[in-house]
Amino acid sequence: MFARNVQREVSSAFIMDDEAESVVEGTIGLDPNKTVLWAQVREGQPQMSIDIEGRLRPAGIKGNSTVYLGDVARAALRSLGPADPPFFESKPSYDEQRWRFSTSSGDVSMVVLSDSYWGFGLVARCFVNQIEITGPLALRARIVHDIAATLGRNPWEPSWTSRFEKRTRATISEHRSAWEGLIHHARDEMNEEITNLSEKVSALRGGEDIELILNQAEQNLDEARAALADLNAPAVERALARANQALVEADPSTEVRSSEIAASGSRILTWWDKTEKEEEVEASHLLDDELPVVDLTDEE
Repeated sequence: MFARNVQREVSSAFIMDDEAESVVEGTIGLDPNKTVLWAQVREGQPQMSIDIEGRLRPAGIKGNSTVYLGDVARAALRSLGPADPPFFESKPSYDEQRWRFSTSSGDVSMVVLSDSYWGFGLVARCFVNQIEITGPLALRARIVHDIAATLGRNPWEPSWTSRFEKRTRATISEHRSAWEGLIHHARDEMNEEITNLSEKVSALRGGEDIELILNQAEQNLDEARAALADLNAPAVERALARANQALVEADPSTEVRSSEIAASGSRILTWWDKTEKEEEVEASHLLDDELPVVDLTDEE
């Protein structure tokens, strides 16, 4: 029985190897069009399911087949943001952790391959994910930055170096360079945004009745710097948005404050206005927290 199972695993491994090699060999980091990264899988969970159309669904749905995403794929989907439910181009068979899916979000497309690089899938710590991302470089870099931050470890560090390098057709040094190049690119871009807004705050200093607004903007920029140090890109974006909003309000050329003052003095807030405002806040919370793909990748 064990021999038959191993034989099935060997056959499956050859099939997945052929599929992987037909896509991309090695690793690609700071490229104008495409990113290809490899990551060591540390956990097989969460357990999910695949419906009859080949789409990723929560576990426990009757009639669906079982699949194990693993910590890397889950982090990749969360970092991608609101996206179509992943479609499995290669479904798992005997080994529920060997598969390939694709998905997209806006201008970014992602393909994730899960395979074993030693032990025919019998050794849990010897699974690897190939992550292929196409789209604008800035977006790809931000996604890679978030994947590494979510995992809280160096994704390119394998359990077995020689086998990992053989399977991925790249050295550990090449893997590290590809990952770190994109991570640093994302950090540099976020830091540049913080610097630009800080310069705008300094340029507006000295104006009438705007010091409190500028102080608030500066506080938001400090929060952005702290979030960047913690590798928390979503928090950086939220802090930068608040700072930018404060600068728009403080800038005399935008006439935002004068328009708001005039509007507040001449308009009575009706029940319709209150309802519209409440719905707007609720929608923003949905954008922050309720991402279709994220829901699917949360552990039950």
